[in-house]
Amino acid sequence: MFGFKKRWNPLLKHCFVTGGSSGAGLGVAKVLAQNGAHVSIVARDPAKLQRALEVLETVRHNPKQVFRAYSFAVNTEQGSAAAIKAASEPFDGRCPDAFFMCAGASRPGFFVEQTEESLRAGMEMTFYAQAFTALAATKAMVQQGIKGKVVFCASILGYFSMVGYSTYSPGKFALRGLAETLHSEFMLYGIDVHIAFPGTIHSPGLEEENMCKPKITLKIEETDEGATPDVVAKAILDGVRSGKFHINVDFLGDVFRASTAGATERNSYALDWVYALIGYIGLPIWRKSVNAQVLKHRDEHEGYLRERGLRP
Repeated sequence: MFGFKKRWNPLLKHCFVTGGSSGAGLGVAKVLAQNGAHVSIVARDPAKLQRALEVLETVRHNPKQVFRAYSFAVNTEQGSAAAIKAASEPFDGRCPDAFFMCAGASRPGFFVEQTEESLRAGMEMTFYAQAFTALAATKAMVQQGIKGKVVFCASILGYFSMVGYSTYSPGKFALRGLAETLHSEFMLYGIDVHIAFPGTIHSPGLEEENMCKPKITLKIEETDEGATPDVVAKAILDGVRSGKFHINVDFLGDVFRASTAGATERNSYALDWVYALIGYIGLPIWRKSVNAQVLKHRDEHEGYLRERGLRP
């Protein structure tokens, strides 16, 4: 479907990457730098940003590239707008050509242990950290007449969910809903919208979330090999370059995408029916196996609840 479209070339395009100091965000920044883009990375920790800039220098494609790092919180429109304004200054106020929203984090746990505060924090980390950047970015792009790219980074858990992800998956589902809306709306401005759905990414963020992840969730995920940030980043850039709206990193992601596509445009009419058929047969079997593991964990979970005063 996309073979006849002109591939997007990041060469000397200004690309703005949130969450760019580590994990998938740094992976995306690296692959953009390798392909000749100007790269602005945004995160909160100045020390991590400085180390990330040093990494970008090791993969510089040509001497004309501009690499900058900015310390801002992007979970508000004001913070996102300030970061974009700062990143635009080296380019005479012209806002970036492409925005890659990779900011976010996961803090898994059982729903009955959550509070109003933790549920709101979950949406901050998964949805607002990207939605407000998209809001500030697209306002600037429309005002300046820039026909560029807006790329969200969701998760395969934006297609389905399971035990442990009550504070994470809702925000990723919300990102998909936002991307679906903007993919339609931004045809008015010539702005392309993309959304990636990677699975497990081997990163410092994964190490942190595994420290609080329920045992049953770890058990279900133990056969998941995951992928490195560089592998995920390459898949995202390849998807953006070829014009895909939904971008998947692996076979399982394609199966979930094709099985839950609804009215979303297809990546390949020749292959998506195959993925959908595999999903129609295989995913209910997979779900039954997950449910069986959850039920086996029930007795152990009763003790866990009593220890925390959640069961008399």
